[in-house]
Amino acid sequence: MPAVISKFLEKAEETRQQLKIPRNVFTGAVVAVALVTYTYKVGYPLVESYIHRTNTQQDSVNNNLLVTKSSLNGISRKKSQDTALGKYKPKKCEKLSYIEKIVMKIPGINHQFILQFLRLMTIMIPGVFSAEVALLFGHTSFLFLRTFLSIFIANLEGAIVKYIVRKEPKNFAKQLLKWFAIAVPATFINSMIRYLESRIALSLRTRLVEHSYKLYFKNQSYYRVTVLDGRLDNCSQRLTDEIETVATMVSHLYGQITKPLFDILLMSIALANLAKSRDANLITGPILITSVVMVSALILKLVSPRFGQLVAQEAEKKGYLRHVHSRLVTNAEEIAFYGGHKVELTHLRSAYRVLAQHLQHMFKVKLWFVMLEQFLMKYVWSGAGIVVVSLPILMAGSKKVEPIEDDGVKTTIADSLPALTSSGDDGDSGLSLFNAKPARTSDSISERTHYFTTAKNLLMTGGNAVERLMSSYKDIVELAGHTGRVANMFTVLEEVSQGIYEKTLVEKKENMDGFNVEFRNGQPVSKGKLVYTAQTELILKDVPIVTPNCDVVCSSLTLHLKPGQHLLITGPNGCGKSSLFRILAGLWPIYGGELHTPKNAMFYIPQRPYMVIGNLRDQIIYPDTHVDMINKQISEDDLIRIMRIVHLDHIVERDGFYAVKDWTDILSGGEKQRMALARLFYHKPKYALLDECTSAISIDVEGEIYQAAIDSGITLLTITHRPTLWKFHTHMLQFDGAGSWTFSKLNYSNKLELKKEKEDLVNRGETELTSDRLCEINKLLGEDNNSNANST
Repeated sequence: MPAVISKFLEKAEETRQQLKIPRNVFTGAVVAVALVTYTYKVGYPLVESYIHRTNTQQDSVNNNLLVTKSSLNGISRKKSQDTALGKYKPKKCEKLSYIEKIVMKIPGINHQFILQFLRLMTIMIPGVFSAEVALLFGHTSFLFLRTFLSIFIANLEGAIVKYIVRKEPKNFAKQLLKWFAIAVPATFINSMIRYLESRIALSLRTRLVEHSYKLYFKNQSYYRVTVLDGRLDNCSQRLTDEIETVATMVSHLYGQITKPLFDILLMSIALANLAKSRDANLITGPILITSVVMVSALILKLVSPRFGQLVAQEAEKKGYLRHVHSRLVTNAEEIAFYGGHKVELTHLRSAYRVLAQHLQHMFKVKLWFVMLEQFLMKYVWSGAGIVVVSLPILMAGSKKVEPIEDDGVKTTIADSLPALTSSGDDGDSGLSLFNAKPARTSDSISERTHYFTTAKNLLMTGGNAVERLMSSYKDIVELAGHTGRVANMFTVLEEVSQGIYEKTLVEKKENMDGFNVEFRNGQPVSKGKLVYTAQTELILKDVPIVTPNCDVVCSSLTLHLKPGQHLLITGPNGCGKSSLFRILAGLWPIYGGELHTPKNAMFYIPQRPYMVIGNLRDQIIYPDTHVDMINKQISEDDLIRIMRIVHLDHIVERDGFYAVKDWTDILSGGEKQRMALARLFYHKPKYALLDECTSAISIDVEGEIYQAAIDSGITLLTITHRPTLWKFHTHMLQFDGAGSWTFSKLNYSNKLELKKEKEDLVNRGETELTSDRLCEINKLLGEDNNSNANST
């Protein structure tokens, strides 16, 4: 690359000579073109955005997600944030102070971010005597030592250069030995700084993870935040990547800010003492440096992009891409059966294309900003630093110095400063010693070299410190985006655990059969009561069945079920059978009426049971742990007896209780359903909610399991389409699909005769008479009319 640039410069020089263009004119033109190009690059987007105000809501709709303006900043709705962050609600007539107005104008760093960050800090550092404070104290101590070490090394480098100029090998060797000796503690301090920074990041992340997990599993928030609330997209990414990013950036920024502050303070003191030793003006240099830094900071602030918003958008698009991948993995078998790889590939490419375009935009924005940042901090500041360091030498006053004897070589700068004067008859400015021997001239040059080298190193260290402080602003703005997303997640999880939901794009439903879902601020209000009683009866009083989308499938359900009254629930698809189970289990809110139920008396078994990570014993006792099993005084012999009831004892003989395998793939569909039923016999709840949980089990085994459950004293609430299970139930709850229902005792023989009559009519063929009769039978049986074709 350097060779290519050199050839390019040579070619440009040849062209200039051929055109006979003066070098100063050619150089000025190149600089002018670069400045005009950069001004156009920075100014055009600002002018364009001011003239053409874009619709942020419309531009933010991508990835098939509705993203509001607040979410682009990594922040949720203002209402939820105010609830979690001290309920900060400034009135329209409220006047902000001058400082508050300045802070609010800074992109990404505003009142909301400060409150969010303070909230996270109380989680990451819970107290003064916490382990995090000890780590921060140790980290601060090593940063302070590193600053003192930098001053010592700067002075040591100056001494080495001085003795090189003096041609004193002995003193040079001594200083070089000091250099190697200081390298041991210096490398240890640097390593400890990195180690403690990593430890702090891990400790802060652990605090955030523990807090997030506590909220995530509180009152089944992991289910509610996905099904009942729509504010969090890709919650798994916020629980993992976002928390890690926040902890890492906070730990890094602490050192990124603390170390430069130490450097600036101590380097300023060292430079002032050094300049004072040269009888230099202590006002000119600091004023010049401060002016350059303030002007540079003002320029960078004016042209700084909204890094917080860009980072939040990047995290959102990465989360959506990961969501598309996870959907593909979860539904791989179904997609393979359908042959839908082309559609899924289109979704993946679309999600990645949106992310790639956003990253390209970020790279372009950073390119010009970093260019300006490096120009100001590297070259403008370095030039100003050279001027400040040179001033004590260039502007030193004349001082008469007494002659020094030959043994005066040992005289230091503190004993006698060299005198600077102008000499030369031709008027040229030069440096000489007044009434000094040649050795003293050499000593004067070495002292000046020592001063200049030391001052330059100190100033470079201080300049790097200011540069890190200026650069940390960009990191703070990026941190604001991640902080907003994490704080928003904590707020939503806290509200969801308290039963406060905000479903996006929810449609307000009209009155249905006398029941109307009440809305407040555009969100449904659950006005029902869930009462946990010491009795064993299950009572529903005027409880409506309402889905999370506010669809009322049943306006009012009243039911009184006692232990031993086994309930069969029938009805067409979408009538609310499974929805009733979710309400009984406490997963869905109750929008009206009252539900009286014993606490921890429900055990739900779905059609597709969940296999946990672990051994065979863990599959049986889930959601208990081995400790819970021991506390319940249940032995492995009891587990073997349970496995015999569900006809899975052959798996115990084959694999044993301690083999850890992927049971989801090893067990067949029927075996997984029987494994779920084994959990029923292990826990022995008062009520069992069975939702088509035996559809893959043979009829004979199914009957044995149901009879064993009844003998164990478990009251069954079953959703099934198999007539062979009717005989195990005493009552029937039948939905008609139009919002009505009937609750009565189950006449097994009568229902069975209706089922046989239906099969005969289907076998005869459909006529007008048979069609009417089939509709009547389906209504009595609680089945769909389209189930006629599936009857055998």
